Amino acid sequence: MNRVLKVALICGVAATMASCGTVSRNLPFGLGGKKDAGSTASEGQRISVLEFEQQLAPSAALSGRDFFLPGPQAVTAWTQPGGTTENLVEHVIAAPNFQIAWKRSIGSGSAHVGNVMAPIVAADGKIFVLDGESTVSAVSADTGEVLWKTNVKDNERDRNGGFGGGVAVGNGKVYVSSGYRSMSALDANTGAKVWTQNVDSPIHGAPTVAGNRVYVVDVDSQLFAFDATTGAQDWTYRGIGEPAHVMRASSPAVSGNTVVAPFASGQLVALSALNGQAVWEETLSRTSRTSALSEVRDIAGRPVISRAMVYGVSHSGVLSATDLRSGQPKWQLPVVGVNAPLPVGDVVYVVSKSGELITVNRDTGQVYWTRQLNEGRARKEGGFLTIGRRTITPQWSGPLLASNRLVMVNSYGEAVAFDPKTGVAQTTLKLGAPAYIAPAAYNGALYVLTDNGQLICIR
Repeated sequence: MNRVLKVALICGVAATMASCGTVSRNLPFGLGGKKDAGSTASEGQRISVLEFEQQLAPSAALSGRDFFLPGPQAVTAWTQPGGTTENLVEHVIAAPNFQIAWKRSIGSGSAHVGNVMAPIVAADGKIFVLDGESTVSAVSADTGEVLWKTNVKDNERDRNGGFGGGVAVGNGKVYVSSGYRSMSALDANTGAKVWTQNVDSPIHGAPTVAGNRVYVVDVDSQLFAFDATTGAQDWTYRGIGEPAHVMRASSPAVSGNTVVAPFASGQLVALSALNGQAVWEETLSRTSRTSALSEVRDIAGRPVISRAMVYGVSHSGVLSATDLRSGQPKWQLPVVGVNAPLPVGDVVYVVSKSGELITVNRDTGQVYWTRQLNEGRARKEGGFLTIGRRTITPQWSGPLLASNRLVMVNSYGEAVAFDPKTGVAQTTLKLGAPAYIAPAAYNGALYVLTDNGQLICIR
């Protein structure tokens, strides 16, 4: 439950209490074991809130079959939170030696007030990052030298604090969303403020820049489209409000004149980029009476557009492939996730919240194989001596396919490279601090931002 907002904890407790009566015979999607009709959870009997997230069985039809992955390509810009406006970068040339080249502090790390949540972006030889106190830094991609810093907080307006937000690059500007209820544009070369627009609610997710518009979603499930040049608000769209959020934040995907926006309610909505009119809507949500976590429906991982399909996964337990034009689901799988799926070649990779790496056939939704990433990583912490200690496992972020490796980072402070055809771990790097943000690739290197505000270059 690390990094889930307190309100999600409250909702989880309430839903768990409400589910202590009759247990459903079968979970959604046919998951769960059979139970006698009318069976109840007796005193002292405990039911795991993660019970509904069970391992997916690989397809017998795909057993032993290989799949195609394209060769790696050079990446000379990573301008959006997901690399491109579609949130898709398939296979990159990056970090062939998989060794740390340098580390630099870029400002405040996560604390009781602020959190490091913003993905890295890069362009024109610079890495742009946002720290836990809404300070944007431009860093040399080669040396790690800090070139400029700008804080986007308004100290008079933002006395109550805030956290979250993110950055994107385009049109010679760095666009910055902030948990301090603002959207700003900075000059990419100097950090000087070009414009700032105040909004009514905090923004935890990073913006997406496409054409002359900047798209961003606030915590009240409102999508804004700002004019990238002037900051004027072009249009807005309000999704269904949802008080329970995951402590990760998503960003819209844009392809042509279609914007695909994720909301905390589990809504995935396609809209016209011209006027904000909804084209279609899908809800990636399912509810289990034995799981309080299914009540948190947030789509915390970025939706990805690839080959006219939209891939998305929700905290409520749905991984979906949806036609971009019609909104018709092609297939769905019961996966609980907070990371963006990675469609590449013949497959879609996704990491579940319980730490399972799943490889799915892009066309059919059948599972090639699964790999439990947390095997051998469980450890005890907390308590006094042996009393009250609890077992924890790491949280994973990624994956990114780089130089024929699937690379992920985790809350144990590791960057781990896996074989993309088998899921077998190949190499592990110690980062020195937990990492909750997936790596970005730029000019042959990988860049990781850790929870204590360290920017790390891996070559």
